[in-house]
Amino acid sequence: MDTILFDLDGTLLPMDMDTFTKGYFGTLAKKCAPMGFDPDALVKAVWAGTKAMVENDGAKTNEERFWEVFAALMGDRVLSLKEEFESFYSHEFHEAKAYTGENPLAKEAVEIVKEKGYQVVLATNPIFPASGTRSRLSWIGLSPEDFSLVTTYENSVHCKPNPNYYLDILHQIGKKPEDCLMIGNDAVEDVCAQKLGMEVFLVTDSLYNPHQVDISKVKQGTFRDLMENLRQLPDLRK
Repeated sequence: MDTILFDLDGTLLPMDMDTFTKGYFGTLAKKCAPMGFDPDALVKAVWAGTKAMVENDGAKTNEERFWEVFAALMGDRVLSLKEEFESFYSHEFHEAKAYTGENPLAKEAVEIVKEKGYQVVLATNPIFPASGTRSRLSWIGLSPEDFSLVTTYENSVHCKPNPNYYLDILHQIGKKPEDCLMIGNDAVEDVCAQKLGMEVFLVTDSLYNPHQVDISKVKQGTFRDLMENLRQLPDLRK
């Protein structure tokens, strides 16, 4: 095993997903209100676009699928405002940091495994543009440049929990499932990597398991427990 995949939301970046989503949508609605968009309609359209990405069959990028559905519901004029939406994720979106937690160990976790010679991938569900992922990483002192691959809606054609999402990553980095450890917090979206043969570690600080899936056989623990596990990994450069 020589490759570590980190989830972002709820794993490296602590959060209650429902609280964060509500706060994030509130910030987005505030940005779009002066443009004449009804906040409720906007949120429904974003959810619909997100659903389209999650159900993506790989024929188009997640970005293309989102904007197809979003524009169909909000009107084609939103396509001319795409740059405004991109700007939101680089600027106003930072207000949503208030709806997340702190994790001073996140940067250290990534640095530990990189220093040991492991390839590190940010396997965050690719429903955000690259600018939104860069912003969220900055909240924990990291950047996309800290990873060999960061999945975003621009460069992905599947989403979690579709196993093809993980197969796409493996293809891009030239690895086999048994080469990888997936670290996440979602009992479905992250644990599904096991179906391919990846080892999985569930971080329990912000464990997301609303359907009470049986995770008793999955390796798990707090982020501090994870840190101890990472420190004990063999140094691949020796």
